[in-house]
Amino acid sequence: MNVELLKELTEVNGISGHEKRIKKIMERELNGHVDSMSEDNLGSFISNKKGNGPKIMLAAHMDEVGFIVKYIDDNGFIFFEPVGGWWNQVMLAQKVTITTSKDKEIYGVIGSKPPHVLGVEERKKTVDMKDMFIDIGVSSKEEVINSGILVGDMITPYAEFMEMENSDYLMAKAFDNRIGCYIVIEVMKRLEKENLNADVYGVATVQEEIGLRGAKTSADIINPDIAIAVDTGIAGDTPKMTIDEAQSKIGKGPQIIVMDRSTFGNVDLRKKMLEVAFKHDIDTQLDFVPGGGTDAGNMHLAHDGAQGMSISIATRYIHSHLSIIHKKDVEQLIELLTQFCLEVK
Repeated sequence: MNVELLKELTEVNGISGHEKRIKKIMERELNGHVDSMSEDNLGSFISNKKGNGPKIMLAAHMDEVGFIVKYIDDNGFIFFEPVGGWWNQVMLAQKVTITTSKDKEIYGVIGSKPPHVLGVEERKKTVDMKDMFIDIGVSSKEEVINSGILVGDMITPYAEFMEMENSDYLMAKAFDNRIGCYIVIEVMKRLEKENLNADVYGVATVQEEIGLRGAKTSADIINPDIAIAVDTGIAGDTPKMTIDEAQSKIGKGPQIIVMDRSTFGNVDLRKKMLEVAFKHDIDTQLDFVPGGGTDAGNMHLAHDGAQGMSISIATRYIHSHLSIIHKKDVEQLIELLTQFCLEVK
């Protein structure tokens, strides 16, 4: 595994609408390894390895969840709006990075009250996001503005990539969905010298977290026959998670998603993927995501429709500052998608 590339992909900041830094990495990594590279008008990255058969679209979104600056009060505290889905309880006292329009990075913390001043009832409640604020260590609105921060600027979690006590476990921000971007890069590189029957498109989309938008525009260009979203999924192997919430465990193979909120996975496509996995001794897990969707939701509806599905990496603690994945799942998904593209005719 190219750990340094994965570290770079996760540590770069890019919420919906701010994906250019990630796109530059995609372009750099695939330059010379694919037959063509382009982008749609919304900013999604499209690479292609030519073949003479059906069009396969492998798509991972570049954007991570974060926030944008909403307003600055007279004392220099910054209030914000979420970009993507957040649970209030994972946010307080967390470090963030604010990126200005001139690419200056300013660090702050989401402020919280000390427990000493909280009453019994207040301790039981989560804080409304509209009441949260960011402290960057200044005393006035003028100081904030002089630093370069303006309304609409990007705010991202501040977190470092690391290999954990067991080095097969990786922790970072933005695995949702930079791990998908990494997988698309590696699959396209492995296909470079292959003679393909299928026409394979490795895509990195924009604005997935706010409505699967780049998936729609890029799929309209490609008009795929097979549309596969490569994303993160829910791991159900931590305390208090139930089998109804998630069945998968990290380290037990990639997840083949039967159904989520945006896509009912194509039955024939799922059957083919499982056949390829069995043939190449690749572990897989079948699962459902009742409360979320992926780019497959828009991809499989492009033009006259495509066989669509989501395939993902079981991930602990997504949509928070830090999440955890397992190297084995990543390596096996790269192999599964590579073999799938080689066998489709």
